[in-house]
Amino acid sequence: MPSSVINHFSYNIQSHTLKITFVTGLTYQYSNVPQEIYDMLKAVKSKGKYFNDAIRNKYKYKKLKKHQD
Repeated sequence: MPSSVINHFSYNIQSHTLKITFVTGLTYQYSNVPQEIYDMLKAVKSKGKYFNDAIRNKYKYKKLKKHQD
């Protein structure tokens, strides 16, 4: 389902990193994210709300350069 906040997201199973690109074009990589969190992000209707409730300020992150995959 499309999100008004999140443009794209992906998960690396080996490193447990979640990469989220927002509609602003900014991309952040979150560390040590359990796969269950990623699975729920895929499943929920409101990805922005779930991000705010379950991911934002809960995992260490770094801002990536724009257009980095």
